[in-house]
Amino acid sequence: MMPAGPRGFEARLRAGRFVITAEISPPVSSDPEHLLARAMPLAHLADAVNITDSASANVHLSALAAAAILVQHGIEPVLQFTCRDRNRIALQGDLLGAAALGIRNLLLLTGDNPGAGDQPNAKPVFDLDSRALIETTVGIRDRSELPSGRTVAGRADFFIGVADVPLDPPAGWSPVSLQNKIAAGAQFVQTQFCMDGGIARRYLRRLAEEGITERVFVLIGVVPLASARSALWIRDHLPGALIPGPIIDRLGRSADPKREGKRICIELMRELAEVPGVRGVHLMAPRNHAALAEVIAEARSGSDPGSADQSAPRKPLV
Repeated sequence: MMPAGPRGFEARLRAGRFVITAEISPPVSSDPEHLLARAMPLAHLADAVNITDSASANVHLSALAAAAILVQHGIEPVLQFTCRDRNRIALQGDLLGAAALGIRNLLLLTGDNPGAGDQPNAKPVFDLDSRALIETTVGIRDRSELPSGRTVAGRADFFIGVADVPLDPPAGWSPVSLQNKIAAGAQFVQTQFCMDGGIARRYLRRLAEEGITERVFVLIGVVPLASARSALWIRDHLPGALIPGPIIDRLGRSADPKREGKRICIELMRELAEVPGVRGVHLMAPRNHAALAEVIAEARSGSDPGSADQSAPRKPLV
């Protein structure tokens, strides 16, 4: 039995380190080597690796199985866990399975509607929403019991995360949805893409005014954009993604958009590291997994890809 108490990803957050998580989608494959080809480059670079749960309602290798494979290979996963495909009985069984397999970090989500996926005739379940799933998870962890009252044997030392969508807060705005998730037991937050440092700063300031940054660890979502075209696709097709026009223009003018996209991402990561209340970044790269390890390595080393001036030292993100 593993010892109780914070470890790994959670321990680094509690120690005040600026953390970097990265997200990968399991392949459409039953061969573990195909998953490891995506994950192993992130070993010893990312503080934890998110495993998506059939993202965009498209079929992939089971997220629970993929997270267990990562544990076996020494990579700490964040298991993304949605309410879309399973009723409460299956969700509770998979939570117990995650604990049994040594998976502690969970990102609990309601999930995308199947109508947007590769099998739009699939029936959605949504027996629980994300808040009810958080409450269920807390009961298993803290009281060793299921919602039915049945006792759960063994330990389930879950570290519970949720998603949020950053925005430029209008007058009178209150983060009600996030507050409700925190009241249910959320401990960390990973956000949708926010490639605008000014918006991130104002969003965090508003969260701080509500006392949220003192209660949960907030990681801002960022992306190494591959081109102006991919930036437009993300902005237009992923609800809540914030990619400002000047970044798209900068990519469009670049002779090497992929390199420029990595440079923009690293610049923003360094900016976010100085924003009060930001405890880390969550790095996502749809259809561009290879860029994840490169960006983290360069950010941690203090290098600046594509810069003609390498004379001024830059603070590494460690």
